[in-house]
Amino acid sequence: TTRADALVVRASASSSTPVVRAGAEGGALANWKGAKLKPLGYSVLAGLLIWLIPAPAGVSAKAWHLLAVFVGTIVGIITNPLPLGATAMIGLGVAMTTGLLPFSAAFSAFSSEIPWLIALAFFLARGFIKTGLGNRIAYKIVSMFGKSTLGLTYSLVFSEALLAPAIPSLAARAGGIFLPLAKALCVACGSDPANKTEKKMGAYVMTTLFQTSTISSGMFITAMAANPLSVNLAASVTGITISWAQWAIGAALPGLVCLLATPLILYVLYPPEVKDSPEAPQKAQEELAKLGPMSGDEKIMAAALSLTVGLWVFGSKFGIGSVAAALNGLTILLVTGVITWKECLAEGPAWDTLVWFAALIAMAGYLNTYGLIPAFSAGVVKVVSGLGLSWQPAFVVVTLIYFYSHYLFASGAAHIGAMYTAFLSVLVACGAPPLVSALVLGILSNVMGCTTHYGIGSAP
Repeated sequence: TTRADALVVRASASSSTPVVRAGAEGGALANWKGAKLKPLGYSVLAGLLIWLIPAPAGVSAKAWHLLAVFVGTIVGIITNPLPLGATAMIGLGVAMTTGLLPFSAAFSAFSSEIPWLIALAFFLARGFIKTGLGNRIAYKIVSMFGKSTLGLTYSLVFSEALLAPAIPSLAARAGGIFLPLAKALCVACGSDPANKTEKKMGAYVMTTLFQTSTISSGMFITAMAANPLSVNLAASVTGITISWAQWAIGAALPGLVCLLATPLILYVLYPPEVKDSPEAPQKAQEELAKLGPMSGDEKIMAAALSLTVGLWVFGSKFGIGSVAAALNGLTILLVTGVITWKECLAEGPAWDTLVWFAALIAMAGYLNTYGLIPAFSAGVVKVVSGLGLSWQPAFVVVTLIYFYSHYLFASGAAHIGAMYTAFLSVLVACGAPPLVSALVLGILSNVMGCTTHYGIGSAP
């Protein structure tokens, strides 16, 4: 034995208190299988600090304590001690245990259409990826327009935007389809980070595609997982439920302008060394040749997707809601065997999203019910009003604060859950049009993800 071991033995013999060696303790922590302890500590500390601070004047203790649980949950979603759904369930558990929310309130949002819509969109996306239809569409567009670096970039940008309504996860759409596709095409054109040649075209293409993917995510409710959360929160504040078509029409013009302008701006600010990419269309043609003719599953997927998107746009005229439209598309895929129910059950992100969406919606909704959001809005309105601003400049100030505060967040969903309701309430109280305000904040909740390398799921 070593001298240290001997000291441990003598200390144990001379004391009734058990002695644990540092090495053993370190081994126990090394084998820890639970939550990440440091992020968990941040979450608990954030909630506890707010809980212990006396409620401000005009805010009830119940509302203030629910805010503490809500902030602790949001910090957990940002720092990720556990998966998002698990963090949200723990938040609901704390709210129920402390008597802040009864069961009916804590789980009220699970009967909302919005979380189910996004979960169903994940199931449809599974079929889209599984059948290879997404890759086929992307390769086809690149083969037609990808002869120059700028043309290749635009073909990828608009391919991604075309598929945005059908794939509700930006991380899945960019990380699962387009960024790997862009990398493969750039490598085929001789731009490879492994060879220190990324500046030839890869750096420009990848940066541009990332930036524009946040724009396309803001163009459709179903293009980003947290957009339905914005819709739900907007309805609770304004009483207006934004339809799929309203969001798409409202975002169409600014979205298209940004999609056209961003590649050109970056072409000047962050130019590629190689301006032409004649190999890209050939590479895309080779991949299309490998895929062969459209399979039966791809055709069924295309039909189901067309029906679903069509009903999303025009279904309200026939009394068909968004969830019913998605269920029609899913029914086609399940009955024909394009996807199976077992695959739907295995689609973890869909169920995870359903859980944490519903949990955040419930807590945020009851913060409003308990009077916290109106009190906060009144305070901000008082400050803005004290500046002597009309609603137009106040609108600019509030939206800019909302946008740039994203530097404090690592998740668009966390930002929306924490700030969307309050800032929308402020805009409405200042006299801004409710529908316009709700749409602008919803769209910006996507675009702000481009500000950092950690601000949205596809950034890393």
